[in-house]
Amino acid sequence: MNLDDFSDLIERPDSGVRRDAEERRARLTVPAGALGRLDELGEWLSAAQQSVPVRPVENPRVVLFAGDHGVAELGVSGRPAGSAYELVRATLDGASPLAVLARRFSVPVRIVDAGLDCDPELLPEAVVRDRVRRGSGRIDVEDALTAEEAEAAVRLGMRIADEEADSGTDLVVLGDLSVGGTTAASTLIAALCGTDASVVTGRGGAGIDDLAWMRKCAAIRDALRRARPVLGDQVELLAAVGGADLAAITGFLLQSAVRRLPVILDGVVSAACALVAQRAAFRAPDRWLAGHAGGEPAQAKALDRMALTPLLDHGVTVGEGTGALLALPLVQAAAALAAELPERERRAPEEDAAEPAVR
Repeated sequence: MNLDDFSDLIERPDSGVRRDAEERRARLTVPAGALGRLDELGEWLSAAQQSVPVRPVENPRVVLFAGDHGVAELGVSGRPAGSAYELVRATLDGASPLAVLARRFSVPVRIVDAGLDCDPELLPEAVVRDRVRRGSGRIDVEDALTAEEAEAAVRLGMRIADEEADSGTDLVVLGDLSVGGTTAASTLIAALCGTDASVVTGRGGAGIDDLAWMRKCAAIRDALRRARPVLGDQVELLAAVGGADLAAITGFLLQSAVRRLPVILDGVVSAACALVAQRAAFRAPDRWLAGHAGGEPAQAKALDRMALTPLLDHGVTVGEGTGALLALPLVQAAAALAAELPERERRAPEEDAAEPAVR
């Protein structure tokens, strides 16, 4: 598998559509600029949909990829290693922040087990049926995946994107349910941006103390030594220091761009996968939005590299798609305003001719 092939499959949104959306915005009764960034969002969505006026976002869906990372055994996470299934269970039971918001916003949630380290019997068949492997390897000393597993995970993400596009989903809120995932994600971002481990090491969604932060920084430093020799091949990179969930998210992002399905990114994990995907197909980020700033230095570096500005910055660090879902109503509001606000009445040419010239 060569992800560079996506470069020929992904088209940049038609600039003519974006221009038409801007011209329509200039004719609305509300003065240009009065709606702030909502104007920009409406024009972005028009370009992504190839539609003027923009169509309302009526069938959004949350898609969460779940996985455990062996590096969590080093105590780099605020949660015990192998406990990502508890995050999945809480979401299924409606007890997580994401689940509460999804219920309030009436947005369906889909969870895909790409690499959880738990017995399949602990979760519904609909969640675990696509698992690539049980947990990912400890990236500081071994590959996260074999080459075959990495390709299978990428193809899994591609298939999920096709299923969502075929089912009528018109926008995806993308997130992850992982333990140790921010360590793998930070390693990918540091490798792709050419930075040191200390620059990208954050405290994760669950929060860690200073000693755990130092262990995390050391793990990323060691993983970087293994990542740099394979930077030329995205699948090899995901196999070396990614994980099943990260590889699946990368495949999902690339195929979503092929299918012209807009995506709201959540935190550092989805940002890292987006950066890998951008490396393969530079036009792909035109169809993504950064939902929020999650406080992770690696996320900020990745978004800056992709020229994506977060929609929200509310200090939400919980992860699990929560921040991205909070941005959804803003996108829906922008679409509604762009589609439904009336245009100014156009004056007849004879009225303009009848007016005396101003001297």
